[in-house]
Amino acid sequence: MSGLEQALGADAAPEDQRRHVTGEMTRVFSQARWFHGFWADVREVVQYRELLGNLVRKELKVKYKDSFLGFFWTLVRPLLQLLVYSVAIGFFLGSGKVIPEFGVYLFTGLLAWSLFTDIIGGSTGSIISNAGLVKKVYMPRELFPLSVVGASSVNFAVQLVVLLGAYVVTGSWPAPSNLLLVPLALITLILFATALGLMLAAANVFLRDVQYLVEVGLLLWFWMTPIVYDWTKVQSTLTDAGVPWLFDVYMLNPMANVVLAFQRALWPGGLTEQGAPFYYDGPLALRLVIISAVSLLLLWFAQRVFARAQGNFAQEL
Repeated sequence: MSGLEQALGADAAPEDQRRHVTGEMTRVFSQARWFHGFWADVREVVQYRELLGNLVRKELKVKYKDSFLGFFWTLVRPLLQLLVYSVAIGFFLGSGKVIPEFGVYLFTGLLAWSLFTDIIGGSTGSIISNAGLVKKVYMPRELFPLSVVGASSVNFAVQLVVLLGAYVVTGSWPAPSNLLLVPLALITLILFATALGLMLAAANVFLRDVQYLVEVGLLLWFWMTPIVYDWTKVQSTLTDAGVPWLFDVYMLNPMANVVLAFQRALWPGGLTEQGAPFYYDGPLALRLVIISAVSLLLLWFAQRVFARAQGNFAQEL
């Protein structure tokens, strides 16, 4: 029997009756303990992997339901951002004359940022948007934010096609030696975003203002990340202001490291002599490994918070 059939084929169970059936005995939901149950919850998610796949497909289909252009809309936002920032910052402010292949430089950063915001924004509202299933059917509630992660990853893969097209048009290709940074940066981004998404999804059930705070927070975070400007401006400005140590604080931003890794690996302009000043040569691989390790701990903590909160989801919804 498939995971979807298991979830939908049985009688609906309320949220506070999380059922673990052994023979004829049923254990009613009890609040999860902090230091026990993480791996049991992971195994349960794996057992429902077929249902997770169905939820990912649902996320993709619902998003573009009755849409003539379908997945093309996945490309509209980053392309529009690319156009606006290229004109406003690249042309009017002159960054395009200083940074070689400014359009590709922009798009590599926007590519990483779009995946991050899709996961965070979608995960935050994932429980509320699936309130009907949450209240009627038992399944691991982690499946809902995880389905957003899966759907966002598919959209990310679609957007990569635009970047490949840019390489073909410009005739410039990134150095193969740096491409290994892409999967490392992608793993770091997904771990970090999933951890935040789990906590925000749970918090949003109890406090609906969270989704609006997330929108404001992401806007501020965007401008704290070197996407539409280069990192050298931050370093030189802080050095001139007599506080060079603040640049080290700035680099504690996980998304700054992810974006710089995407730029190093996927931006051909950084390979030219003219582009050398904008090519961040810090220990990005080591930074990403450290951030990934911290994100794993954060993911454990987020899952335990989520597990302790989910018993009250149906009542709050």
